[in-house]
Amino acid sequence: MNASTQSAQSTPSRGVAIVTGASRGIGAALAARLARDGYAVVVNYASSSAEAEALVAKIEAAGGRAIAVKANIAKADEVRRLFDTTRERLGQPTVLVNNAGIMKTITIAESTDALYDETFDINVRGTLNTLREAATKLADGGRVINFSTSALAMNLPGYGLYTASKAAVEAITRVFARELRGRSICVNAVAPGPVATELFLKGKTDEQVKHFASMPPLQRLGEPEDIAGLVSFLAGPDGGWVNGQVLRANGGIV
Repeated sequence: MNASTQSAQSTPSRGVAIVTGASRGIGAALAARLARDGYAVVVNYASSSAEAEALVAKIEAAGGRAIAVKANIAKADEVRRLFDTTRERLGQPTVLVNNAGIMKTITIAESTDALYDETFDINVRGTLNTLREAATKLADGGRVINFSTSALAMNLPGYGLYTASKAAVEAITRVFARELRGRSICVNAVAPGPVATELFLKGKTDEQVKHFASMPPLQRLGEPEDIAGLVSFLAGPDGGWVNGQVLRANGGIV
């Protein structure tokens, strides 16, 4: 029995989930939730190796299966290796969660070519790179869950580059869902509102945070677990009739 066969036979019944940008924040919550749901999880990271390995250890301590794989999703060769490593060590991937992304606020007038390149390389090219691999390597009947943002509907000053990149992700999501016709793969996007993570809180004053928390009718910031619950639904059997959609998880802020 070769290593590939051993991996495939020991894969949990729910399958294998790749979560990009999973070492912390929303990504870590997604990986932990999918592991609890019964998936073997690939914790992808670009630089936070200690946090990724700590998450893997936590998942394994709870009885789950997980591996950490370093890959910069903006680089096609590294994404190819991410998928190949997943198959070799855990089995054929059945779920792809495109969580990795960056958000840097700056007005359009003050924006730079360098920031544009960085934002679109990770948020758009990174998504394209993973979808390209998923098109041939994701199992039939699988799930693809991309990440957009509810800020796209809020038209907030300073979010021009970020929301433009996520508008591209939403368009790609809808097209990719149609391109996979005949394979029973559901492709959707989740668009969170403000979530209490380092990515959102960094650089904001207490007053700004309180302002954002007061905006939804539910009067609080989202938590990573709120988003993880929605991803769990989309990845699982109950999400099998949702396809080509953008689900806005924001407490009613828009």
